[in-house]
Amino acid sequence: MSEEFDLSSFEVSMVIRQMEADDIEKILAMQEECFPGMDPWEEGHLKSHLAMFPEGQFVAELDGEIIGSCSSLIINFDEYDDRHTWDDVTDEGYITNHNPDGYNLYGIEVMVHPAYRRMKVGQRLYEARKELARQLNLKSIIIGGRIPNYHKYAAEMSPREYVDAVSRHKIYDPVLTFQLMNDFTLMRVNPNYLPDDKASKKYATLMEWNNVDYKPLTKRHFKTSYPVRICVVQYLMRKISSFDEMAHQCEYFVDVASDANSDFVVFPEIFTTQLMSFLDEPSPSQAVRKMTEFTPQYIELFTSLAVRYNVNIIGGSHFVEEEDEEIYNIAYLFRRDGSIEKQYKIHITPNERKWWGISAGDSVRVFDTDCGKIAIQICYDIEFPELARIATDMGANIIFTPFCTEDRQGYLRVRYCAQARAVENQIYTVISGTVGNLPQTENMDIQYAQSAIFAPSDFEFARDGIVGETNANLEMVLIGDVDLEILRRQRQDGTVKQLKDRRHDVYHIEYKKQ
Repeated sequence: MSEEFDLSSFEVSMVIRQMEADDIEKILAMQEECFPGMDPWEEGHLKSHLAMFPEGQFVAELDGEIIGSCSSLIINFDEYDDRHTWDDVTDEGYITNHNPDGYNLYGIEVMVHPAYRRMKVGQRLYEARKELARQLNLKSIIIGGRIPNYHKYAAEMSPREYVDAVSRHKIYDPVLTFQLMNDFTLMRVNPNYLPDDKASKKYATLMEWNNVDYKPLTKRHFKTSYPVRICVVQYLMRKISSFDEMAHQCEYFVDVASDANSDFVVFPEIFTTQLMSFLDEPSPSQAVRKMTEFTPQYIELFTSLAVRYNVNIIGGSHFVEEEDEEIYNIAYLFRRDGSIEKQYKIHITPNERKWWGISAGDSVRVFDTDCGKIAIQICYDIEFPELARIATDMGANIIFTPFCTEDRQGYLRVRYCAQARAVENQIYTVISGTVGNLPQTENMDIQYAQSAIFAPSDFEFARDGIVGETNANLEMVLIGDVDLEILRRQRQDGTVKQLKDRRHDVYHIEYKKQ
């Protein structure tokens, strides 16, 4: 009887899986082999793909070696011009225009290492895209395909004639023929699609695969607005005698916000320093450490208020002593489902260092909420444009800025910078400040504020880019609506498009904490 073969020694492993950050270097090297003479991806492109839409990025792996990859995003194709270019539809390769509520999966690249072609690797990647479109209930997959053999026939055929000949199997084109065999149908031929694609003479075929399992969703077809209601608290700093006294004031404002059906209520920066007014501690550095002992009560209070009043609360900010015995200025997001997130203040002012010894955080966070993605940037942080740009690229539509300033000059720095961030990032910004005074509390004796909600400056937004603002130096609330659907449309088709028109070839921001 013959000896059995060890079949495991003959086995190979071919898998299609989601792209990971560790794959980026290998993908960049593979692209040089796949598309010689064309501008390759940069590391920042692929990092952005994974940040914006990780589910849409795939790799083909054979025995642990990456031999193919593909990238995609979701869009509403009807919002793009019929003669769009690759740069138009991909935001120059960064896919920051990815729209999770869109109808169409748009494929922006498929590549297979030359040494592994004719192994149906590309077909496997296309099937992964089709399955993703089915899972996400997308209407179709659209691709702008190269016609790399066209340069051989350009002298005798127009692009349309060439495409027609390939469609009738009179000419073989490695990309177009493959797409036709994978059930994609021709929509049209786009000129100037990829300026560096000399083989295709810059032309591309716009192709579509229709998802026969697609189920139309009415709310997607007729979505004309996405309103979010914000209640901004302009909080009066006053002497109090206990934590409960502050808690009663906070509950009053949360109740007001809830009665107005607000989605968010935002309190000012370090408004909890009014607790120092009854601590009887003359040393600022010791007073702030005593104040941190109220952190559990503060967190318990706002968690309870968020759930009971069914509103997301940006709990201003509070000084917190952590395990390293350092004190941080932290803004908490208390979601109405009971979950909690936090954002450390990254830039500490000279006064915070001098009087209280506050330490700096070092990460930009963007938080998922039931009203989309938001960020919190505490007071001084809004004065550094890089932070808002990073948060915007991470998907934030609203940046909340709790602040505390003692004079008009300091206030105007916060205000002007918040308005600038709204314009340059096409986002909404919200500032919430303290007013009043605490004569017995060192470094918190005077306050100046005029809280507000700001919008980008364009026709569909509020005149002057101001959704609403409070009166200066009075305790009051501001309630205003912002529309995330208008924001999305304006990013795509506004008078100016600051996000789409960035010159990635000239400059970029590198966030080192990714």
